[in-house]
Amino acid sequence: MAVAASALKKWAKVREFALGLPGAAEEFPWGESVAKVNKKVFVFLGVDDGSYPLGVTVKLTDDTAHAHALTAPGAEPAGYGLGKAGWVSVPLEPEGSPSAELLCDWVEESYRAIAPKRLIADLDAR
Repeated sequence: MAVAASALKKWAKVREFALGLPGAAEEFPWGESVAKVNKKVFVFLGVDDGSYPLGVTVKLTDDTAHAHALTAPGAEPAGYGLGKAGWVSVPLEPEGSPSAELLCDWVEESYRAIAPKRLIADLDAR
């Protein structure tokens, strides 16, 4: 099944943004792309080969952002018990899915929840 070009473009923007954050690195545990800081995942990017629906999973500790993310079409608390800790899976392909800009805001919030203070200070200094 082909991935919608608009969803792929959004995914690429979010990935580029995530990897541009201070100390961020991409790894491929379980064959899926994740962005990590300080050896901890701050965004699950999944795969972009069309084998699974395109989406991102972020940790949103702000109640308003968390509730907003869950209103996105097809969004749900992340599996494996991660949802209880504020992780939300947001699909990128449904009509009305969040903009790349909003997704990047959520990625930054997720990063801030996980990154060490010195890297958050680097980010704030930019």
